[in-house]
Amino acid sequence: MRVIAGTARSLPLKTPEGLDVRPTTDRIKETLFNMLQWDIPGGIFLDLFSGSGSIGIEALSRGARKAYFVDNAPKAIACIQQNLAFTKMEDRAVVWKQDVCSALGSIREEAVDIIFLDPPYEDGQERAVLALLKEMRYVTEDTIIVAEAAKETDFSWVTELGYQVTKDKRYKTNKHLFIKREQP
Repeated sequence: MRVIAGTARSLPLKTPEGLDVRPTTDRIKETLFNMLQWDIPGGIFLDLFSGSGSIGIEALSRGARKAYFVDNAPKAIACIQQNLAFTKMEDRAVVWKQDVCSALGSIREEAVDIIFLDPPYEDGQERAVLALLKEMRYVTEDTIIVAEAAKETDFSWVTELGYQVTKDKRYKTNKHLFIKREQP
């Protein structure tokens, strides 16, 4: 696994040992960031359920002003910190070893540009996170929320929470859903 583009291009990244981590493959990461490329420079990025931190580090490498990394596993946090040090991006990163739902209320930004969430598949945490995000003032009509999930995961319920799916990109075994707040 490596950084695909930007200031840290081609640098290898570590993954946490012994965890049930599914690092996003380089090919899928490249596709994802090609879709987000115009929204990243100068923006604030949240990497929720961060694992190795590769998604948030990719955003920083491509010009994000700041990235938050949230994961509850000590090995994941250690891995994220090592990857940030190796890529020399610690100065633009906030790393929290915390439950994602607890961390959301601690973010003190005017607006967040992109939120990436990749909870354990089939765990059902997407609904709880999206319900909480709806209440956060930093989630605006312009905020892009990207949820990574197993290909068969149903997201028909997002409209009940006041969101709309703007894009559904499917891969061999998983998908990325691009979600935004409904316009009032």
